[in-house]
Amino acid sequence: MKDFFAQIQKAKTIGITGHIHPDGDCVGSCLALRQYITEHYPEKTVDVYLEPIGSEFLFLSGSETILTDPKKDVSYDLFFVLDCSSEDRYHPFCGMVRNADIVFCIDHHISNQGLGNYCKADPKASATCEVLCGLLPMDQISEKCAECLYTGIIHDTGVFKHSNTTKKTMIYAGELLEKGVPHSKIIDETFFQKTYVQNLVLGKALLNSRLFCSGAVIFASLSQEELDELHASSADLNGIIDQLRITKDVETAVFVYPLDDGGKKVSMRSNGKVNVASIAQEFGGGGHILAAGCTVFGDVEEVKEQLLQKIKIQL
Repeated sequence: MKDFFAQIQKAKTIGITGHIHPDGDCVGSCLALRQYITEHYPEKTVDVYLEPIGSEFLFLSGSETILTDPKKDVSYDLFFVLDCSSEDRYHPFCGMVRNADIVFCIDHHISNQGLGNYCKADPKASATCEVLCGLLPMDQISEKCAECLYTGIIHDTGVFKHSNTTKKTMIYAGELLEKGVPHSKIIDETFFQKTYVQNLVLGKALLNSRLFCSGAVIFASLSQEELDELHASSADLNGIIDQLRITKDVETAVFVYPLDDGGKKVSMRSNGKVNVASIAQEFGGGGHILAAGCTVFGDVEEVKEQLLQKIKIQL
């Protein structure tokens, strides 16, 4: 995509951001792009803006440079928005993105309707990191950049278990391995390994879970009081929805947790029968057919009943 490199070459200052509650693909894609640009265009200023990331991603090159607070009265020549299909997904930094001369979106969500001045969105790609693998010349990708890309791919594919894993995904993963990526270490330490607090939070969510629709739906939620009691943050919640999804005989999993603005984040996963993206879109969210989410306001019980009604229609 010639526009991609043309915009990088023209810009002197470049900002990069991703979605709220950054996961492996969000963190990996943002840091991979930063790594590539700083290596091949060292004269340019490149800043990454994200909410605080999980400790499991701190080994990635450039993680120590991530800025967590937006800057006022700062305008970038070029701003990349990664792994986002709409402005509300990166709302802490949307003011900075609006101030940029050019906005370039790179994404893989089917709900992306062409965000920014330029947009490379491939809903067939397993991850935004996979989209980047198609944009960046593989022979110019360093080991540090490859580690970021590989991390993003394994997280959005569930270590190549999810149905979004394709032949192209595996080819890119193989090419990244040839760069020297320590794949076993990355998989163990970022995907499977959990802190003690993360284990406590997972346990609490499982204890709170309930089955509905004759066992086809599992629903779990955590309150702010419960998170405070466990000294947990949103970064400690990664993986809970996926653990709920693999419950035997469950078709759809729903996990609800509080946000700082008083709203509630709804994460949904499907094992094939339910299109959770269509449900999320009815509540102002989006995502993929088998993995989607939205932000809602109101009582958890009311939210649960509304979601169950929508899910039942598709079961």
